[in-house]
Amino acid sequence: MHHTVGVSIPSFRYEESEQERGYTVFKIEVLMSGRKHFVEKRYSEFHALHKKLKKSIKTPEMPSKHVRNWVPKVLEQRRQGLEAYLQTILMENEELPKIYLDFLNIRHLPSLPKVESCCSIDDYESQEFSKLSHQPVLLFLRDPYILSTAIDDFSNVVIEGVLQGIYYPCLQPR
Repeated sequence: MHHTVGVSIPSFRYEESEQERGYTVFKIEVLMSGRKHFVEKRYSEFHALHKKLKKSIKTPEMPSKHVRNWVPKVLEQRRQGLEAYLQTILMENEELPKIYLDFLNIRHLPSLPKVESCCSIDDYESQEFSKLSHQPVLLFLRDPYILSTAIDDFSNVVIEGVLQGIYYPCLQPR
């Protein structure tokens, strides 16, 4: 099942801290219905999520807890592991647990209407687009044909031509 949600962990950074040992913050990119937002989480928060998720769904493996936080190569492996972890949950669960959505800071999941099996994805997308509300592109408050002479003494050839076409198409030269 593919949701309209995409998740990846493009980067991480090391935070120095006076109160405690330094720690790594992972930057999670969440793409939802064409909109993107970022959430930053420490490994301990992933671990807490994992413990809660295990109660309700079958979870994938978590990257090892015991690593030295400051080795870039190890951190890169951990980043990949955490990314795969989030993506696997996304792919394998039709109903995403609320804990998971909260973790990614997703307020509500866009509901996908059930697509009939006969429809191709193109049909589905065109249905989506047809639902968009159409705004008027041009809006004249008064008749521009009357206005155009009052604006300046020189007649604007482009406006005149367009207006002639709109109002008097029968006068156009054959």
